[in-house]
Amino acid sequence: MKFVTFVHDGAIEAGVLRGESVTGLSGAGYADMLSVIAGAREARVRIESYLESSPVSVPLASVKLRAPVPKPNKIICVGLNYRDHAEESNMEIPKVPTIFCKFATAVIGPGDGIVLPKVSSKPDYEAEMAVVIGEGGRNIEAGDWSRHVFGYMNLNDVSARDYQMATTQWLMGKTFDTFAPMGPYIVSADEIADPHDLDIKITINGEVLQSSNTKHLIFRIPDLIAYLSSVFTLEPGDIISTGTPAGVGFARKPPRWLTAGDDVVVSVQGLGELRNPVIAE
Repeated sequence: MKFVTFVHDGAIEAGVLRGESVTGLSGAGYADMLSVIAGAREARVRIESYLESSPVSVPLASVKLRAPVPKPNKIICVGLNYRDHAEESNMEIPKVPTIFCKFATAVIGPGDGIVLPKVSSKPDYEAEMAVVIGEGGRNIEAGDWSRHVFGYMNLNDVSARDYQMATTQWLMGKTFDTFAPMGPYIVSADEIADPHDLDIKITINGEVLQSSNTKHLIFRIPDLIAYLSSVFTLEPGDIISTGTPAGVGFARKPPRWLTAGDDVVVSVQGLGELRNPVIAE
């Protein structure tokens, strides 16, 4: 299934995208995406039954898609998780995952503007595959990872490199408002045969600037879930953004920074296209 959060006639609702139509899930008893995710297997069974009852749907063109999880409790990001990106960054290949976070105020959805902050002169892009946690837990075994994944989606880890590199702590350069575009939908885990073999790319104004495959991840999803949950509890709706491959703007010669008017598209195989315009603050 493709799960969305959408606005129709002024109301925000969780839904399922089927072809060019969206079916809201309030009629199935789910007010928002977090309640769908937290509902686990019971929610999936109820939603499947509800969809079989021929509920009212609306055309996709008549709704505004929001970020699938508009206010996640945690947005956990993995840095330097592709060998070629670590090398282009002149960083050592990490022996343990490099972890930072974004705040929920950074989240935007498909079609929303990435706002270039006035205080930064080095805004950059990063195409990533994000994992949406379903069943939460602490001290999860790597072998049990798939039981804890609700689904997958595109994410753009927009980064202000001047703020990011000003200190050894990256957070401030990573969590400007609008710096976490995600979507357009969550693809349920059962529809992705192998999340470690998906093409990933970013295009800006039609030019491919990043192109790789998730098979090149240094730390794979089982390792990340085990490592993160050894420190803190993973909760339903938490997002793990798994890292970006080579081709980011700051490593190019000359650097390729985001500029107002850019059209940025992140696409991970099977997860649709996340398109966002870039606008000045």
